[in-house]
Amino acid sequence: MTDNASLNHAFFALHHRLPRQGPGSDATTRRLLSLAGALPERPRVLDLGCGPGRAALLLAAEAGAEVTAVDLHEPFLDELHAAAEARGLSGSITTVKADMAELPYPDGSFDLVWAESSVYGIGFDTALRAWRRLLAPGGALVLTECEWTAAEPSAAARTFWERHYALRTGEANMRAATGAGYSVLGVHPQPESDWDEYYGPLGARADAADPSAPGMAEALAATREEIAMRREHGSEYGYTGYVLRPTDSWPTRPETAADVAAVHAVNAAAFETEAEADLVDALRTDPEAWLPGLSYVAEAPDGSVAAYALITRCRVGGAPALALAPVATLPEYQRTGAGSAIVRAVLDAARARGERLVLVLGHPSYYPRFGFRPASGYGIRPGFEVPDEAMMALVLDGADDSARLPRGMIQYPAAFGV
Repeated sequence: MTDNASLNHAFFALHHRLPRQGPGSDATTRRLLSLAGALPERPRVLDLGCGPGRAALLLAAEAGAEVTAVDLHEPFLDELHAAAEARGLSGSITTVKADMAELPYPDGSFDLVWAESSVYGIGFDTALRAWRRLLAPGGALVLTECEWTAAEPSAAARTFWERHYALRTGEANMRAATGAGYSVLGVHPQPESDWDEYYGPLGARADAADPSAPGMAEALAATREEIAMRREHGSEYGYTGYVLRPTDSWPTRPETAADVAAVHAVNAAAFETEAEADLVDALRTDPEAWLPGLSYVAEAPDGSVAAYALITRCRVGGAPALALAPVATLPEYQRTGAGSAIVRAVLDAARARGERLVLVLGHPSYYPRFGFRPASGYGIRPGFEVPDEAMMALVLDGADDSARLPRGMIQYPAAFGV
C-alpha cells in the first residue's frame, strides 16, 4: 500500500503545469461571466480553488477584475503568479494560500465569488451557506458542479462516484440553491469539449509518467480509471455552471400535499373572488397541465404559507411552453418581497427542468423585473384581446434567440376557460 504522502506527491506531479485542474474552457468562463450581468468597472473577484489560475487570468484581463486567487497548493499559486507577471496582470491578481472552508475575508468583500471545478472540496451545500456572506450587495456566486445527467445512472457510474463524491441531479442542485436563498441568474451545462481540455493533457501526462516513482503507480491507476469512466459513461454525468445571486429572506419550496388547503386560502385572500383558488384546484386535476414540482410556496416566519406561484403546461403554436398563473401573496405580506421571492423560485425550478419559455399575463410594470418582455416581440399572441404590454414572455436559458422559440397562438389548459 502506498503511503499518503507519496500518493499525494505523485498526484500533484501528474497535474503540475497542466492548463486546467478540472473540466472547463475559456468559453465556459466567458459564458458564466456574461450570465452574472452588469458588474462594477473594477469588480472584486474571489477565485476559490483557483489551481494554476486559468479563470483568474481571464477575469483579470477581460473583465478588468481585481482577483484574489485562493488555493491550498502553493505550486499552483506560483504558476499563477508567474503567468500573471508574464501577461502584465500581476497588479490585478493576488495569490493567497488558504482553505476555502476557512476564509479570512469580511462580509461583503467581493462582487463575484468564483469556483470552477473546486466546490467538491467542501460540497455544494456547504459552499452555498459559507460563501454567501462574502458577497457585496448585488454580487453573484459562480460555481460549477458535477451532477447526474441520466435519469437512471448505471451501476458502474454510481459505484465510481459513491467512492469519490455524492452526485445529485441538476434539479436537486437548483432546489438546494433556491432553498439556500439564491436566485438562479443562469445555468450552463458544460460541453464535452470542456472535459477534453482537461483529460487530453492529463492523459498525455499519464502516458509519459514513470510508474516506478513513489506513489505513481497508484496515482496512474486512479487517473486512468477516471478517464475510462468518462469515456464509457460520460453521457450519465457532467459539469454544470451555476450563476447565483442572494435573494431576500423568504424561504421557498415546492408545495406538499399538506399545503393544498393553505394554497387555496392564500389565493382566495389575495384576489377579489375565489376564481384563482378554484383555478389552481382544477389545474391540479389536469395531468396534461399540471407539472409536479412547479407549484411553489413561500413560508412566513412561523412556517405558514405566505405566498404562492404556479407554472403549468400550455402550448404556443402547438409546441410546449409554460404559463405562470396565478401568483398570490397574503395581504399582510404584500410589498414585503414574498411575491418576488416566490416568482423567482418557481422560475428557477422551471429552468432546472430544462424548460425554455414561460408566458405570463400580468402587470407590465412588475414582471419585467424577472426578465419578461412583450410576447408579441417573439411572434407569440393570446387567443383573446389584451393590451400588448400585458402579455409577456421569458426565455429561461438566457439565450434570447427568438428563431429557436415557437411562434403563434397560445393555447391555455381548459381550466383557464379561454
